Amino acid sequence: MDMERWDAFVRSVQRMEWNDYAIAFAIFLIFLLFRKLFTRYIFKMVVKMSRKTPTEVFTNVLLAFEAPLRLFWVVLGTYLALVYLPFNWTTVEFVKHLYRSIIIILIGWGLYNYTSTQSMVFVRMARKVDIDEDSMLVPFLSKILRFTVVALVIVVVAGEWGYSISGFVAGLGLGGLAFALAAQDTIGNFFGGVIIITEKPFSKGDWIKTPSVEGTVEDITFRSTQIRTFEDSVITVPNSTLANEPITNWSQMNKRRITFSLGVTYSTPREKLERCVRRIDALLRSHEEVDPDVIMVHFSEFNDSSLEIFLYFFTKTTVWAEWYRIKENINLEILKILEEENVHVAFPSRTVYFEKEERPFDLEDEPAGKE
Repeated sequence: MDMERWDAFVRSVQRMEWNDYAIAFAIFLIFLLFRKLFTRYIFKMVVKMSRKTPTEVFTNVLLAFEAPLRLFWVVLGTYLALVYLPFNWTTVEFVKHLYRSIIIILIGWGLYNYTSTQSMVFVRMARKVDIDEDSMLVPFLSKILRFTVVALVIVVVAGEWGYSISGFVAGLGLGGLAFALAAQDTIGNFFGGVIIITEKPFSKGDWIKTPSVEGTVEDITFRSTQIRTFEDSVITVPNSTLANEPITNWSQMNKRRITFSLGVTYSTPREKLERCVRRIDALLRSHEEVDPDVIMVHFSEFNDSSLEIFLYFFTKTTVWAEWYRIKENINLEILKILEEENVHVAFPSRTVYFEKEERPFDLEDEPAGKE
């Protein structure tokens, strides 16, 4: 503020009377009162009316800007109160920059709220591209957009106060190569996360297995994916590592496999072996919790110490605990069949045969003293 404006300001303050202050304060109180009326009645009424419209965009915008609008009435009240005063404070450069910065921040605040994961923008996008509710794409894009909004607000406010943004951008251009070389891992992890989210090899809550980790997916960030193991610990895997590994998604199973070989002794008669195979096959086909599409029970091969019966089938459930319960029940029923047929389970064994060599009679072998 130069000397002339300062002198004008001092003279205006000297000419001001108490009623000028009172009226300015009354203007502020009116807007403060209107803010309460707006919050309690007008805003709720407008939101209720907007819900009747064919689109929910306007409703989501109103809800996102609810908190900024409350503060806006306070800012507007102070601004008009300052305008009423004899010396127009709003013509001061500092005050103008301050109010403009506040308005920019309020707009950025509303956009930040609008880009939340519950935003209608992401809901519609998820419906169009058929994204699961548990997909991590929506939170990931929300984080990117919110970061962009915050960065733009900072840049615009800095420009409002006279800071040169072009120099900053030029500096980024000159240092881009060095930054890219120094942040290769970070950039790789970021694009690895984009690949994971877009290709959707798994969703949040899925049970996955890779060469480096196995567990339940909890979250994905710009850099890494968090996986909770069965030991209840959390492992953070870089996205670039996860994107380059084969991923087995066990949660995508429609049914769960059980396969093993049952060895019986070589002393088992052929008729009993055939009956065991038929009865085990019938057991699996009549079991309510076994999927009937693929059931294989066959006498498969002659092992070193056993006759092998090959079993291959699936349970309808994929839940680990239920799968083990069904497997136990079937094993007990198979054991019952073997007991009823008097068939014994083989164990690793080896039979050794000793051959005794016959030696010819020799007179020299006779006991001494005989003639």
